[in-house]
Amino acid sequence: MSWNDFYRRRDILDAVLTAAARDPRGPLPFDEIPGAAETFGSRENLMLALHHKWTQLLSGHLRAEAAGDDDHVDAVKRAWTAAVRRNQTLHQVVAAHRDDHPALESAHRAEQAMLAVAAGLAEPDEPAAEIVKVGAAFEALLTEGPGVRPARPFDRLWRMLAPSA
Repeated sequence: MSWNDFYRRRDILDAVLTAAARDPRGPLPFDEIPGAAETFGSRENLMLALHHKWTQLLSGHLRAEAAGDDDHVDAVKRAWTAAVRRNQTLHQVVAAHRDDHPALESAHRAEQAMLAVAAGLAEPDEPAAEIVKVGAAFEALLTEGPGVRPARPFDRLWRMLAPSA
């Protein structure tokens, strides 16, 4: 990919997010963005690029928050909250459309696994399916809303995981 291609893709992603800001959970503004179809080929490829952008932003926040913090769960919560707050439209678009595109399923599972391992709730050498279950439960706790912190988050997490035990 040339630098021109990179900047073109970046500009289209920015235009999609600007258009989607009106209704992030609504239809993906693919056809109304000049060059989107030619550059990405499909809505699914566009969504993969948006998810990749979200993952980069989230992982950057995770690295920044994890440095020097012994409470990994709280560090991941702060990182996730900051990433969502600073990139609300991107997060809402990705969350709203990830079930519409099968290729995003594995990307979302990888994100859930990243959250679980970064929070210290799972180890990288555990079975992938178990890591994803823990990550999905942790993600569910995170998505309850900004500033919402269950009184006893681990009790809630264990209850969410109990059916898988």
